[in-house]
Amino acid sequence: MIRALKFSLILVFAAILSACGGGKGTGFSFTNSGSGSNSGGTSSSTGSTPTIQHVVVVVLENEDYSNVVGSQYMPYWNNLANQTSLATQFYADVHPSLGNYLIMTAGVDPTLGSRDPDNWSGTISSDNIASVLTAGGKTWKAYAQSLPSAGYTGGDQYPYVKHHNPFVYFESVLNDSTQTANIVNLSQFPADVSGGLPSYSFIIPDDEHNGHDCPNGGQLCALSDRLTAADNFLKDNIDPLLQNGSVMANTVVIITFDESATDATNGGGHIPVIVAGGPIKSAYQSTTTYQFQSLLRFSLSSLGPNNFPGLSSVAVDMNEFLK
Repeated sequence: MIRALKFSLILVFAAILSACGGGKGTGFSFTNSGSGSNSGGTSSSTGSTPTIQHVVVVVLENEDYSNVVGSQYMPYWNNLANQTSLATQFYADVHPSLGNYLIMTAGVDPTLGSRDPDNWSGTISSDNIASVLTAGGKTWKAYAQSLPSAGYTGGDQYPYVKHHNPFVYFESVLNDSTQTANIVNLSQFPADVSGGLPSYSFIIPDDEHNGHDCPNGGQLCALSDRLTAADNFLKDNIDPLLQNGSVMANTVVIITFDESATDATNGGGHIPVIVAGGPIKSAYQSTTTYQFQSLLRFSLSSLGPNNFPGLSSVAVDMNEFLK
């Protein structure tokens, strides 16, 4: 994991306010492309868009855009990207991981300046996606693979790691047992797909399946092994949802990496992000510059609440992905 010096909040604000076009990914083809010239608060969607009832966010770990797009080791991911929508100019905000998880769910990164940001021990008292959704009458769950028990908010229990679960840093969750109960093991996800998903789902693969570590828990393995493990995770755990036509008609699924492995452009580097679902354009390629505050804004605006915490209040909208 990169331990690069973090950028200041001033640079983060500058990055999110620049919505410029970027270059296309190489070795990857689409039947349609979009200039992605929409501005904050403006939707570029056309026609009749289905009501979005569910947003599902899946976060993989630490990979460069160029190592994923077109990779022979991630055939499922690449097939999905070809069929749905790909953000070709999406950038993580910071290095290392935790700050990105907090920005995509709360719009803030209080770990800036910490000596060891991933082991930051503080909590967040401000609004976050859980508190905003709850106030708006919506539901949420965090589905964490290898979570020791439902409602667990403690430290690492490898291969589950705390700093990939942003909900355990929110006081609105920690101080309310009904909210804490929304942190569940990934094993609950298939039943909820069949019986009723919450409004917002946050999927957390463990470190042996998210591309971070070797899939067998060992210390030495090739990049191909880690990419294959992440691809298999998506095929095994997310594809059943994507194949459920009745659920997907009103569902948006966002698959992202938390940060780049070797790049620090715009703070956290260039990462590949897929947007899929019934309300989402097919075979579409965006060249708009986005960061995680835009993902937070899009998640909330898709479900109805117009309270956008932290940096998401001034983030570029991602509505160009809507049909």
